[in-house]
Amino acid sequence: MMQTMTIKSPLDMHLHLRDGDMLRLVAPYSAEEFAGGVIMPNIAPPITTMEALHSYRKRILQACGENLFLPYMTMFLKNYDDAFLEEAAAHVIAMKLYPAGVTTNSEEGAKNIDSLEPQLKAMEALNIPLSIHAETHSHNLFLREQNFLPILEYIAKKFPNLKIIFEHISSKEGLKLVADYENIYATITLHHMTLTVDDLMGEKMNPHLFCKPVVKTEADRDAVLEVALNANPKVMFGSDSAPHSKEAKESALASAGIFSAPALLPKLAEIFEKHGKLENLQKFVSDNARAIYGICPPEKLVLLDKSEYRVPATCKNQKAEVVPLFAGERCSWRVLGVE
Repeated sequence: MMQTMTIKSPLDMHLHLRDGDMLRLVAPYSAEEFAGGVIMPNIAPPITTMEALHSYRKRILQACGENLFLPYMTMFLKNYDDAFLEEAAAHVIAMKLYPAGVTTNSEEGAKNIDSLEPQLKAMEALNIPLSIHAETHSHNLFLREQNFLPILEYIAKKFPNLKIIFEHISSKEGLKLVADYENIYATITLHHMTLTVDDLMGEKMNPHLFCKPVVKTEADRDAVLEVALNANPKVMFGSDSAPHSKEAKESALASAGIFSAPALLPKLAEIFEKHGKLENLQKFVSDNARAIYGICPPEKLVLLDKSEYRVPATCKNQKAEVVPLFAGERCSWRVLGVE
């Protein structure tokens, strides 16, 4: 007997679409199945002007083709004046704070938080959410998120009316901070729900599973998974799907980022069903995000069917090739259709 379920307007609240040939390759994977996504601004060069913002949004919509998909745009947070932030407020869903050099194309990011306090104050007054890549440059890669938590806590206390989005949360200590502060919310990725450091480099190194923040211990994975499965109202799905070319990943200096877009909804349905929480999937991939951000996404019904789906081994066009998360693996659910 066929088992199906319908997800209403699924949202990906943390998405990297890159630009150029890579954008044209990866955008349809998200646009076909999601009603909208929060687009990260760390392309090269990063999005720091209104002209760049509007131009990038236009390129995204062109790459999405005829799919109904709303790109929720963000800007790379810098020392903007109040007038600029007031103008930007009508066009962005959040400002993204990157500590300088912690991840892809973040070299122009913040070197210290104090320098951005005027902007954070203005954002608080204008009701512009702050999206944060919460990592430091500490020597222990596995503690960079945890070592950023005092900075995040400082911001939450100093600007209590500033809505803060703790992006791609990956540690049990980070989850505690979300629980402790009313103004801190979080996005959760598929890979932090499913992978540990043993998957990354237990028997041999798998560069396609290298990301920042890095996947961590079983305890961290299980804590993140539990919060997602229960659809805690302070968390929402954000894939952090972040493609790099197959060549860039399979190299001596492998780039950080996991391309998960082809696997997302089938794998999420599989996981939620496995744990007896399928009824919470709608909240996790849509309803919570609507409430947290106060948005009304386009109406899009995605029908999922409990039948086998194989994640593609590779995704490519004439100019780009990417290996997705769970490449070649079978899922017990698939996307049957979209209305």
